[in-house]
Parts: sequence; structure tokens; C-alpha cells
Amino acid sequence: MGAGYVGILTVELHFPEAHSLKEKRHFVRSAKAQLQNRVGASVSEVDHHDVWQRARLTVACVAREHREVTRLLDEAERWLRSREWEVTRAERLVVDPDD
Repeated sequence: MGAGYVGILTVELHFPEAHSLKEKRHFVRSAKAQLQNRVGASVSEVDHHDVWQRARLTVACVAREHREVTRLLDEAERWLRSREWEVTRAERLVVDPDD
């Protein structure tokens, strides 16, 4: 029995328009909510908590098929790159729990 696939996308974001932690948190909350709604992802801010123009987010998706988890990661990254902030780095990993 197959266990499906887990897709992990880690992105570094730069918020040139943020001038405070409050403004940065607004962008981060928006990104997290949109990714949860758009691709059903779990999202967490994992670094740069006290820096007001940077954030590192980790996005995790689960799907039965490799191509579906890849599609979800593609959609998440495409959406992140289309926003008013900058994606300065993106790394992804697809894990097969059976391996």
C-alpha cells in the first residue's frame, strides 16, 4: 500500500515595503492563509522572526501521486513569486515515505 508523497517548499521572502514587524506580520499572515486556501498546505514561518523585512517560510503539501505534489509546490511557488514581496531563495524536496 502506497503512503503518498510529501512536498516541502522552503522560501526566503524579502518585504521591501515593510517598515515594521507589524507590517511584515501582515504580509506573512496573508501568505500563510492564501497558501492554505489555494493548495491546502501547512505553512510555518521558520526563521527571521525579529527581522522586519525578511521571512523564511516552509510550506508542506501531501498528495497520493508525485506529479500532484509537484503541481501543488509549483502553484505555491508561482503564487509567492507573483506577489508584492520578493522571493530571494526557494528550495523544494519531495519525499516518498516508503523509501
